[in-house]
Amino acid sequence: MSTAPRSGGSRKPKGKKGPMKGTGGHGRKALEGRGPTPKAEDRVYHKAHRAKQLAERSAAKRGPVKDQVRGRVKLTDETVSGRNPVLEALRAGIPAKALHVAVRIEMDDRVKEALRLCLEQGVPVLENTKPELDRLSGEAVHQGIVLQIPPYEYADATALALDALAKHEKGHLRTPPLLIALDGITDPRNLGAIIRAGSAFDADGVIVPERRSVGVTATAWRTSAGAAARVPVAQAGNLNTTLVDLHKAGYFVLGLDGGGDVSLPGLALATEPLVLVVGAEGKGLSRMVREHCQQIVSIPIDSTMESLNASMAVGISLYEISVQRAGGR
Repeated sequence: MSTAPRSGGSRKPKGKKGPMKGTGGHGRKALEGRGPTPKAEDRVYHKAHRAKQLAERSAAKRGPVKDQVRGRVKLTDETVSGRNPVLEALRAGIPAKALHVAVRIEMDDRVKEALRLCLEQGVPVLENTKPELDRLSGEAVHQGIVLQIPPYEYADATALALDALAKHEKGHLRTPPLLIALDGITDPRNLGAIIRAGSAFDADGVIVPERRSVGVTATAWRTSAGAAARVPVAQAGNLNTTLVDLHKAGYFVLGLDGGGDVSLPGLALATEPLVLVVGAEGKGLSRMVREHCQQIVSIPIDSTMESLNASMAVGISLYEISVQRAGGR
């Protein structure tokens, strides 16, 4: 008896996939229209979705940040506007991100030198329209030129202090660590002058509170006359806690105040690891900071003068400390 297939009959080839005869492809159609699997962060029941929401809320609190596309500046960046200020900033070596120049700007010696300094320092030069320069400068008088400056990268105060102690123990520092802490100072020119004095007298860093305090702005950079590139500035989340921690680590905390119980000349602790704390002119040191100082030091001045500028007081104190560390007068 023959086993050949009947003429006109059909048989499904072996190994060939697909819907069986009569299904109409219903199984395949059932899968159509569902699309790709959603990302984890888009699934409301997934922990990645919660993390995304928290990140978005945090970004909303910080405010919008614009990327630098076609010359647009991040809102967190600082700008210096005007021909003289921009030129001074470039001469001071401020780490600029870009120089924004008006289209068809009228050249003078200041603009030419600014462009030359940008070329030497590797600072990009971008052309912008006047409305865009107005936006970048916050409507300040820019004279067709705006310098974009990235936010300063602060060190951690405790890490900076401990690193200086470790270097001294290994013999990498000529003198014991010396730090300057600012309490309630809000003028960037004071900060710049203090950084400059610290550079002149071998200070290892400056500590500023994270809140309600001056920061390293373009004005501070210019006032420091380039010293901000040599003396690190660190932030302390809580200045009082930081002073306590540094004393436990081996530092002596000295506060500068007109009503101090110790006079600056002949300061006995000058040869120890020191944190020199200075307050704002007029207000002086805050009560809590005074309590965390091992000594309150005063600078003898004429009785007709109520107080000294903070940067001047720091400069005088650093000089006296350097004299003591060098073995006296």
